[in-house]
Formats: sequence, structure tokens, C-alpha cells
Amino acid sequence: MKIAIIGGTGLYQSEFIADPKEQTVNTKYGDAYLVAGRFADHQVYFLNRHGTGHKVPPHLINYRANIFALKQLEVEMIIATAAVGSLREDIKPGSLVVLDQFIDFTHGREQTFFTGEGSGVVHVDLTEPYCPQVRKLLIDSARQENLAIIDRGTYVCTQGPRFETPAEIAMFARLGGDVVGMTNVPEVVLAREAEICYGTVAIVTNYAAGISPNPLTHQEVLDVMSAHEDNLKKLFKRVLSAVKGANDCSCRHAVTSQGELTGGVNNG
Repeated sequence: MKIAIIGGTGLYQSEFIADPKEQTVNTKYGDAYLVAGRFADHQVYFLNRHGTGHKVPPHLINYRANIFALKQLEVEMIIATAAVGSLREDIKPGSLVVLDQFIDFTHGREQTFFTGEGSGVVHVDLTEPYCPQVRKLLIDSARQENLAIIDRGTYVCTQGPRFETPAEIAMFARLGGDVVGMTNVPEVVLAREAEICYGTVAIVTNYAAGISPNPLTHQEVLDVMSAHEDNLKKLFKRVLSAVKGANDCSCRHAVTSQGELTGGVNNG
């Protein structure tokens, strides 16, 4: 099976992949840079969302190139990470959260492969935006590794790169948000359009503004991610060991079930 891991803030290495080789994938949306290797019987690709040296801010990531590249490589499953702030006092820094919903507050980001004209118009269903099979795999694997896991959570995606104000955080919490970050949208949407099973494990790095007693810093995020990096690697190894092969899933028919298309991600 071909599986991709998308590393976010604080997760930049892929040393658990055997025979790693840097690879550039050319797409019509731009180039994507990743590391290709193997784990067990799987072909594994590690994609650093923010680029080498964390040089690409959230609002400038080429999400379409990244997901399209994985589609071209025939990846069947994506496991993503996300460093997040907590909107709730009971979701403490260091917690692992398997996302099940999102609320989008981004703007100006390209959110679809289907832009009309030659690519047609597609209204993809996101009743369950994160693949239920990947979510279960993440939850079961975490429990098998004795890692504390919160098995659902609503992710609020903001534009960034600034942190949010306390007033915004209070609003997000009232809307039902649990954690806040800057990168999961449009990545999750594009994965569904590409008919790739996609799940995200979020790592809570801090309480959000107005909840945290201290001003927010990027260094705090990096420090907490570093402290929990080994747990993430244990989780990924368990997940990769547990996957036996591709199962049919509604994610894999999200677009083709709507009929013949003239363009977009599934027709080059």
C-alpha cells in the first residue's frame, strides 16, 4: 500500500522510513518535495508541509501541488499531523486529538481542483471530512501504544500567520470548536476531492490566547512538539504496521460517484 505522512510544525524528520530518498514531483500546480522510502511492506512518502527549515507560512503553502503530487504517486492513505492550540481547559497541552470535524475561517486559499470550465463543477460531500477508517486506525493504534488519545475534536482553521485574539478564541469556542490551527484546510478538502483517505492527529501545544496565562510564542509550539515527537513516531509506526492493505471506502468514490468529469484531479 502507498501511504503518505504529512508533517506539520515540529515534525520535520522521517528517520523511521527505510531507504529514504528525496524526491521532487512535478504537477500542474507546482512542485512538491518529499522523502520516499519503505516501512514494512508499504511504500511511504513523508511530506514536510512547511518545507525545509519551516520556510513556508500557512497561508502560502501550495496545498494543491502537495495533494496532487500524492495523487500522481497513487497514494491511498494520508496521515497528517497538526500543531494546535486548545480552546478548552480540559484539552491540555500535550494531548493527542484525532479530528472529526472542522470549521473554516481561511480566505483566499485555493480550495478545489474543480474550478469550472474544463474541470467541471464538483460539490464534494464532507459530512465526515476525515476518513472514518483512518480515524479508527489512529485511535486503535494510539491505545495499543498506551498513548492517551482524545477520539474526536473540531478543528478551527484560521488564516494565519498571526495568532488569534482572545475575542476570536472565545467566539470559536462558542461555535463548538475544540482546537485551533492554520493548515488543515484546504488540505483535508483537497484530499477528499483526490479520493484519498485522509486523517489527522492534532498535537495540542498550548492553550489559545485568552486561556493561556502567557503570551503565545512559536518557540512554545516547537518545544512542546519536540517533547512529544517520540509519541508521534510510536503512533506512526504502529499505524504503518497495522495497515494490511487498501479497503474500499466512500472516500475513494467521493468524486467519481458523481458521474463522468472532464477534468480536475482524477483526469489529469
